[in-house]
Amino acid sequence: MKKSLLFLVVFIAGPWLFGATQTDVYIGITSHGDKRVPTIGMPAFSVSAPELEDQAQQVHDVIRGDLLFARYFDVSEDGPEVTAKNLTQALSQWGKARASYVLTGDISYTEPYYTIKIYVYDISTRTSVFAKAFKGTQQSLRRLGHIASDQIVLALTGKRGIADTRIAFANNSTRHKEIYVVDYDGENLKKLTNDNSIALLPRWSKDGRIFYTTYRNRNPDIFAIDLKAGKIAPIILKGGLSLIGGVSPDGKALAFTSTGGNNPSIFIYNLETHQKTQISNKNSAVEGSPSYSPDGKYITFVSNRAGNPQIYVLDLSTGKSRALTTKFNWADSPQWSPTGEWIVFSGRESPYHPMDIFLVDLTGTQIRRLTTDSGSNEDPTWSPDGRFIAFTTNRNGKRQLYMMDMDGSAPHLLADIKGDSFTPHWSM
Repeated sequence: MKKSLLFLVVFIAGPWLFGATQTDVYIGITSHGDKRVPTIGMPAFSVSAPELEDQAQQVHDVIRGDLLFARYFDVSEDGPEVTAKNLTQALSQWGKARASYVLTGDISYTEPYYTIKIYVYDISTRTSVFAKAFKGTQQSLRRLGHIASDQIVLALTGKRGIADTRIAFANNSTRHKEIYVVDYDGENLKKLTNDNSIALLPRWSKDGRIFYTTYRNRNPDIFAIDLKAGKIAPIILKGGLSLIGGVSPDGKALAFTSTGGNNPSIFIYNLETHQKTQISNKNSAVEGSPSYSPDGKYITFVSNRAGNPQIYVLDLSTGKSRALTTKFNWADSPQWSPTGEWIVFSGRESPYHPMDIFLVDLTGTQIRRLTTDSGSNEDPTWSPDGRFIAFTTNRNGKRQLYMMDMDGSAPHLLADIKGDSFTPHWSM
């Protein structure tokens, strides 16, 4: 290992989420043209004591699943263990097995913390290209694995990973709609609210807060969940209808639907000055479901100004808007992609069609269908790297969370959760 490559320690002292619903890893396209996807060899992790083998296997399996899901690599476990004593010989054997990298790890324990050391070796140079240590409690082992996965992906590809992301959503399993979160892989389900009413439309902010609309006070108000502090606080109260749409990229403003005029229209709420400004609907149309562009300069929204609800884009600097769709019977829930190239939305082409998921480009000339003949599909939300879309569907008889590639391929159940789930939103 190069001496210049030092260990960084990621420390997590307590539990992050709890509860578990195991899901499979779903793999779609694993090659890019004729270029072979690099293979990462992953021998079993070593331990400082036999009683740590279960923890080592858990972290190994989490990282393996994350790397497979990322699609940047194949993963092979068919090869020799790598230790300091057999490093050169083991890397040579992995190279003969056509691995491009070898990922090794070891786990030790000093009460109450586990230390996980992860190394990645480049077979072509026989040098370490990644070496970091991660420290935390028993309850944080899964998240340590996710964090390690994202840092490995970044180190080897230069692209951010999504293993340490979560999806917030509403669910009615308690006979009320409450807000929940779950890991991107369907694990660690946690209920966040106890409003005993209707809570929906969770929206993540860059600071980790979740804004949502709730009827806990018998009025549709906007509250914020501070996950770090474990507190829920009101943001917009008693102002008539307040349906959260999106949080600005800088986290300083909310776009939401309100009854500030004769019909619902779109407003901006400044979280620093507490000023509310109407930005749309100077006529008699019904408008809502706003979502910010990645640069914060535009908002996509829904309006029935031309008859049926269609998708529009508003330039915040000029106040001018234009239609992206014109021929749908119904279009709803637009969400801007993190890359800024596409807007995903749910819609139906005629009154006889179920709701499906579509993409539209910023010119409105390209519309791509992502789901078809699979029940009603709604509430799409982008992964923060723009490669995946989560949504709700009733294709199995109840409304469940599903995930698919951004081209509509590899759709699969995110997690088998009791009750019906609604309005998911992926963390930033």
